[in-house]
Amino acid sequence: MSRPVKHYRRWRIRWTDHDGKRCSEVYTKHRDAELALQRHEVEAEEIRRGLRPRPLGTHTFNELADYWIEHRASRKRSKKDDESIIRRHLRPSFGAMPLVQVTVERIDEWRQGLECSTKTEHNFCTLLISMFRLAVDELHWLRERPLIKKPKLTDDGASYRYFATDEEIVRFLRAARDHDERAYVLYTAAIYTGMRAGELAGLHWEDVDLVRRLITVRRSFENPTKSGRVRHVPILDALLPVLREWRLRNDLPIVFPNNAAKIFQPSARPFQETLHLVLEKAGFARIQLGGRSVPFLTFHGMRHTWASHWMMKGGSIFKLQRIGGWKSFAMVQRYAHLAPEAFVEDYGRLGSALDTQDATVIAFPMPKS
Repeated sequence: MSRPVKHYRRWRIRWTDHDGKRCSEVYTKHRDAELALQRHEVEAEEIRRGLRPRPLGTHTFNELADYWIEHRASRKRSKKDDESIIRRHLRPSFGAMPLVQVTVERIDEWRQGLECSTKTEHNFCTLLISMFRLAVDELHWLRERPLIKKPKLTDDGASYRYFATDEEIVRFLRAARDHDERAYVLYTAAIYTGMRAGELAGLHWEDVDLVRRLITVRRSFENPTKSGRVRHVPILDALLPVLREWRLRNDLPIVFPNNAAKIFQPSARPFQETLHLVLEKAGFARIQLGGRSVPFLTFHGMRHTWASHWMMKGGSIFKLQRIGGWKSFAMVQRYAHLAPEAFVEDYGRLGSALDTQDATVIAFPMPKS
């Protein structure tokens, strides 16, 4: 056991706390310093052995955010998403606040001020829960985490909106062409390949074979694809002449470069503001969802458009899964009912137990005009 040492006319004590951090204090009387040193050393040892709970520290949310970005987000494919959420939505509200003060009440107050979709709020809460789980279970900066309840996600159909007819596709793409050539080519590629925004942003000409009419999808933005696998997408008839013409105009290695000749980022205008403007020009009115006015379609809606028209025009659902890069068959089943022959073979599956007279007797009444 260490002892107090003379420090001018006072007594200094030094000890190592439960986390291995070196600490010191200064006392006027030797006896007070000696007792304090014994208390600190016993407390540290008991905490290390699990005989007493760890003390609530003064770590702030900013410290937790810094640790998360350096040690957790850096390993994630969605690193930039985490950084954006923390920078734009979490730090402004909780940054300098001690973690013990980030209570359920404060979080609920923050959530009431959010102006975003239920899905976006769900993502924010998921990240917060993960960060506080780290603070409690691994860093031991807190004894318990606030009970954050994520909003329930319901399939109201808005998440899977798409252009239902060829006329709608043509109207949209004409508006895109009138607005900007690059947006027109990008949106045409999205509708006729089903590629995700990140996959189109990260596409290089070396991955586009206009002779074999094949696109090799290797990355999403600057990261691996969502599934972590390389896949191949055919260049359909509607897209081929558009890509050929665009290739003559674009000699950069990136197929869809931004104004700085670099890769578009997730928040780039073509994925949001430009898309909303083109939709408006094409006559697609905003829709009301949960008391909010939202655009008729998101960029991901063009992927739904591709998958839906693939099935409506007789495409194989198994090819759809492989080309679209869905890991499970369950993910593509939402499009199965759109196949023109989806239920043809099922109409007579239960037979015909009733004769004509019986069927007439129990037939459902026609609605009155």
